[in-house]
Amino acid sequence: MSTRSAHPSENPADLDRTDPESEIAARAEAFRNWGRWGEDDVLGTLNFIDDATRARAATLVSSGRVVSLSQRFDTDGPQKGWRRRTNPVHTMTDTGVDAERGNQGFPHGIGGADDVIAMPLQCSTQWDGLGHIFDHGNAWNGRRAGDVVTSEGDLVTGIEHAASVIVSRGVLLDVGRHLFPETGELPDGHAITVADLEATIAAQGASSAVGRGDIVVVRTGQYARTRRDGWGDYAGGPAPGLSLTTAGWLHRTEIAAIATDTWGFEVRPNEFDVPAFQPLHQVVIPNLGLTIGEMWNLDELAEACAERGRWDFLLSAPPLPITGAVGSPVNPVAIL
Repeated sequence: MSTRSAHPSENPADLDRTDPESEIAARAEAFRNWGRWGEDDVLGTLNFIDDATRARAATLVSSGRVVSLSQRFDTDGPQKGWRRRTNPVHTMTDTGVDAERGNQGFPHGIGGADDVIAMPLQCSTQWDGLGHIFDHGNAWNGRRAGDVVTSEGDLVTGIEHAASVIVSRGVLLDVGRHLFPETGELPDGHAITVADLEATIAAQGASSAVGRGDIVVVRTGQYARTRRDGWGDYAGGPAPGLSLTTAGWLHRTEIAAIATDTWGFEVRPNEFDVPAFQPLHQVVIPNLGLTIGEMWNLDELAEACAERGRWDFLLSAPPLPITGAVGSPVNPVAIL
């Protein structure tokens, strides 16, 4: 359906593939959270995480096993320069060779090594902040985009506000494993529907039920494929991902954040026959206030969850408190 409604269809077959503007607008209006946490809010759906939520999440730890959900940060990454995004460049400024030669200027034989890194904040495993995407010139909570993000950075919703917030119950939905058990990998262009998400939850069982304050991580299997076959067009190319029609599910479940193992979170190519770009981003970041994670490495976690028959865990994924940033690198850890 393309008409604006309080309840846009969750069936991708109902999308008017010739009218992305109306389809986006219908969902932005139906699921908009502006004002929900006050006019000064800077956290959006991260407000669903409170101290009680974290305390309950901590009770999920049984073995104490820690699994990193991050890709590596090095030059062997997926970026190819689109929007001036490059892979991290790591440079040594002091080395063991300098120490051996005694040219570092330190007394009594002590030496050391130092290094520096240069990288876009969204070049590898990362969070999209609330200042990352706008809808018709509007930022999260109905603010003017130009009043929020300037050449000095995000003056209102900078990622630093979330630095002590993103610790909660994590839930892995291994959609790749559920829908394609032989490979565990969704094909590029597969649009994950609400039916897919709910079927995965049903198959995995009660521990994967999703609710308020949870951080949902959706495994498509694309990252596993790129590590086997090479990066290819991973950064910006065709990919499995969430359908635009999942916007209502993302809203009514009251999850705090969501992340995937893909470059762009939503299905690519996007679901229209005319030019469109990241329509689900346009709905959920500036309108729902939803924090999105991308390029997470979920393969080891998927194996661990399958082995133990539980799909929830304590998840700690705070961003770096980079003042005014609209995104941040992150090393999320699941504690089982």
